[in-house]
Amino acid sequence: MNAFVYLDHSATTPTDPRVVEKMQPYWTQVFGNASSLHTAGKSAAAILNQCRETVAGILNCDPAEIVFTSGGTESDNLALRGVGDAVKSRGRGHHIITTAIEHHAVIDVVKELGEKGYEVTLLPVDTYGRVDVQTVLDALRPETIMVSVIYANNEVGTINPIAEIGAALKARRIRFHTDAVQAAGLLPLDIQALNVDLLSLSAHKFYGPKGIGLLYARRALPMHAQMLGGGQQFHRRSGTEPLPLIVGLTEALVLAETERAETVARLTPLRDYLIQQVLTIVPEAQLTGHPNERLAGHASFALKGLNGDSILLDLDSMGFGASGGSACTTGQQEPSHVLVAMGVEPDRLIGQVRFVLGKHSTREQIDAFLYHLGAIVERHRAVVP
Repeated sequence: MNAFVYLDHSATTPTDPRVVEKMQPYWTQVFGNASSLHTAGKSAAAILNQCRETVAGILNCDPAEIVFTSGGTESDNLALRGVGDAVKSRGRGHHIITTAIEHHAVIDVVKELGEKGYEVTLLPVDTYGRVDVQTVLDALRPETIMVSVIYANNEVGTINPIAEIGAALKARRIRFHTDAVQAAGLLPLDIQALNVDLLSLSAHKFYGPKGIGLLYARRALPMHAQMLGGGQQFHRRSGTEPLPLIVGLTEALVLAETERAETVARLTPLRDYLIQQVLTIVPEAQLTGHPNERLAGHASFALKGLNGDSILLDLDSMGFGASGGSACTTGQQEPSHVLVAMGVEPDRLIGQVRFVLGKHSTREQIDAFLYHLGAIVERHRAVVP
């Protein structure tokens, strides 16, 4: 079997060797606690501040508005719980709006908040998985405290009009959060242009280390910390800052932004070729997500009458790694809430497959994959009427 071909870059990405190299000194040389007053602590604090300033420069915000977290899930939780609880406790509203196609790090949080006295509205999306600006505005109430809309969907790759939604909400002084975990290195992250008050990122989605992410949170926002203790990070997230991971996130984000235009220009035609060929080889396949307003490199399909997980297992045995949707839910028996919200036909819901290219993917890899995909689908089709 040839070398393993990885086609699951929405789930995670390999850590860039340049990032690994950048992190090395901060395990054993600059290892102090950034809160300590001695020389080792001051050295760590200086690097931490450097990282915060670098990240803030990329996001176009104040360094004090960056909160380093353990990843996208914690960032989403902190945004929704932290700001929601702070605002609700002041008697300034209890209504949260989000969409039916959010990552579970948002969906599950708002469901729990709904059980604790919040009112929650899940907005519908169109057949491509996009939410309309007017749909958001029509759902607003006097008691609305926050809107959360995913920037780009992890399962189908569809990109939402975040800047337009944000501009409309800013005029109404409504707090706006976006889960931008899939966006870094592929979409702009300027929070001023996006008109957002809160934005979540996770380093391992853009060739950084796992276990580290960030939340941009506008300084004026009230926020109840979800991690209590030493009061680090401006009392928004307690805990000793993991300096090697923060350095890794920062370097990965710098590389992602620096190389973004080149990456998108290379991946977009490869993605379009992959989509065209899959639809040719598997005529009954349905492209899920928007045909154009989708992440570079992201191709997702719903196969009629076939079991997506079975096909993925066969692909894996042939040396190709892909997934059926969100890596957080692959293997579960329930159909994707994203596909259901998009109105995908019931006989296609278990046929969900997702093939996501990365910055090292090649045309040769795609052609090898397509050859085996066609043979595997043909075998499955022979035993499934």
